[in-house]
Amino acid sequence: MSSHPSSSDPGGSASSAFHRLHLQVRRWVWSQGWKELRGIQEAAIAPILEGTQDVILSASTASGKTEAAFLPICSRLAEDSGGSVRAIYIGPLKALINDQFERLDGLCEGLGIPVHRWHGDVSQGHKTRLLKSPAGVLLITPESLEALFIRQGSALAGLFSKLEHIVIDELHAFIGTERGCQLQSLLHRIELTLRRTVPRVGLSATLGDMSLAAEFLRPGAGPRVRLCNSDAGGGELRLQLRGYRKRSPDARRGTNEDEEPTDGLPEDEHDVGAHLFKTLRGTHNLVFANSRANVEFYADLLRRLCEDARLPNEFFPHHGNLSKELREEAEAALKAKQRPVSLVCTTTLEMGIDVGAVQSIAQVGVPPSVASLRQRLGRSGRKGGPAVLRLYLQEVELTSTSPLSDQLRVRLVQSVAMLELLLANWFEPPASGAFHFSTLVQQLLSLIAQHGGVKAGEAFLALCHQGPFAQVSREDFVRFLRGLGQRELLSQSSDGTLLLGRVGERLVNHYSFYAAFASVEEFRLVAGGRTLGTMPIDQPLFVGTYLIFGGRRWRVLAVQGDEKVVELEPAPAGRVPMFESTGLGGVHDRVREQMRAVYASDSLPLYLDARAQDLLTEARATFQRWRLTERSIVTSGREVHVFPWAGDAVVHTLALALQSRGLSVETLGPVLCVEAQQSDVERALRALVAEGPPRAESLTAHVVNMALEKHDGFVPEDLLARDYAARYLDVQGAWRAAQQVLQ
Repeated sequence: MSSHPSSSDPGGSASSAFHRLHLQVRRWVWSQGWKELRGIQEAAIAPILEGTQDVILSASTASGKTEAAFLPICSRLAEDSGGSVRAIYIGPLKALINDQFERLDGLCEGLGIPVHRWHGDVSQGHKTRLLKSPAGVLLITPESLEALFIRQGSALAGLFSKLEHIVIDELHAFIGTERGCQLQSLLHRIELTLRRTVPRVGLSATLGDMSLAAEFLRPGAGPRVRLCNSDAGGGELRLQLRGYRKRSPDARRGTNEDEEPTDGLPEDEHDVGAHLFKTLRGTHNLVFANSRANVEFYADLLRRLCEDARLPNEFFPHHGNLSKELREEAEAALKAKQRPVSLVCTTTLEMGIDVGAVQSIAQVGVPPSVASLRQRLGRSGRKGGPAVLRLYLQEVELTSTSPLSDQLRVRLVQSVAMLELLLANWFEPPASGAFHFSTLVQQLLSLIAQHGGVKAGEAFLALCHQGPFAQVSREDFVRFLRGLGQRELLSQSSDGTLLLGRVGERLVNHYSFYAAFASVEEFRLVAGGRTLGTMPIDQPLFVGTYLIFGGRRWRVLAVQGDEKVVELEPAPAGRVPMFESTGLGGVHDRVREQMRAVYASDSLPLYLDARAQDLLTEARATFQRWRLTERSIVTSGREVHVFPWAGDAVVHTLALALQSRGLSVETLGPVLCVEAQQSDVERALRALVAEGPPRAESLTAHVVNMALEKHDGFVPEDLLARDYAARYLDVQGAWRAAQQVLQ
């Protein structure tokens, strides 16, 4: 389009690759009014146009990664996009697929490239038309792709015969998870069906270790993946951590001990809500509240504050339990920007769902991880404005009976450590090392369903030897098959072909089979034959560990996995510590090391408000009073506290090692609390050091709920123990930590 002056031409002197795009693609870019391509878009053109290598595009949120991938892909398809699906886009969320469909449809419409969605909400008519006349770009979730393998197994070779590219969005969300392992297997099975490799393009705003991400994208060939990383887009960051003192029955504010806040809320939650209301009202924001219960609590509180001020409600909840219609209404209202809207949400809006630019991010409670915090922060600071993050932390008022973990303000210090690492541009590397036997169950059954049966040797080659389950040896695979046969998931014909067994057929024919992951299940809590209630259990449990429920501390007596029952007894008297679980992902070693550095420092970060500064000063005074710079084992009351200053995998392993020696152990974040004499704890640690790193299998014998993933219940016990150890334990790290603790 010659009418565009060269100064507005993205193909000007600053660009060395724009001219390589197809003319129609360049016209689309001009029609958007872009002055130039962004860095990641410029870098992606050559390797993707070449069409022979795998590529990872890593850049900040809202840096144009989708266009970076599809400008060159559409250039390749502009002259011929028919004959089969030519490019697959895989996204983790249906809502994200719907967003990207609108973006890509605008780009592809002028090029004559069809764009198709395929997920549970898409009509069967649209799916049938694609199957009859496959072409263009297909946007799909891993679960829907799994369903395609099972329901259209014989037609897949034709459906994807001319496939040129596979794009995986939000790559970081898949790495190290059961769903990610399922995705790796599905990608591998596509290539087995086509008998050739298909270039893969991974998109992500948060990748801690690019080499691990590359290995995930192309298992066994990570070093050959092309890495395109852009640091552009990091503008001004405005940060504040606000501290609050949590009311407790024995530490009320004010002179009247019986006085309650007029609205019935604890003072700290009301103060958090009041500040959110005052600060966010009239603008567009995201408030991350960690749990669905907190989301509903704060959304209700903020709505009532709007009503009290005689204002239209601006605050709406957003979490996975809400209906699709309610979530989409909230997303659309925030994206439209026609009136002020703030969404109070869980991780549901951490992904790349397009809700437009927001003025700020609020985080209520300890962030799940540095990487998660970085991902959330990327939602703010678009279009040249500053990125704004406010973090709200509640700590209990201290009394003479406060647990040491409360005195040390571990939640506040962990949050400060995470913010310091965020500012240093560090974040957790992707998890790796698990066997993923649960997903291997699903993929083996899916492979059999796809082909109507498969030989054991062929299945091993497809899934393990050359596939994503490469850690599974031939011997382990044979044991695995025998276990599935005993549980009637598999049967074997006279010629050795593996077929679906009675239980296997029932699993595959159920709609829930396509997902590799299961929702966290509710366990019934029972004490003395009386049901206390239910709670989701997503943490490893072992006899003697502790739960906090109903404002009291309980000790686990037994876990009945099949019945989903946890038997409890009241724990020894004492204040319940205020600590939030970080979930199965756990806290990284680097975060705990940074926590120790925060305690030992005397500088106060500028982003702390006055009360947060006071709380941190209190925590440091406790740290110094207990001389924790010099020692790592102290006795407080009836408990011995061990500080390994290591991540959750090490802490959990040490807890199991001490438990195996007859000690009762509770973990509270970075602290191991042991009911024993200090000499007994030191003796147990010295024995651990002398014996060398413990055998993981001997430690897992104390874990009573190892079946944490969807199909773990079908996996032979010894293989399940090995998978559990690979995920949640660090025996070498625990052995080294025990040595350091005793120094």
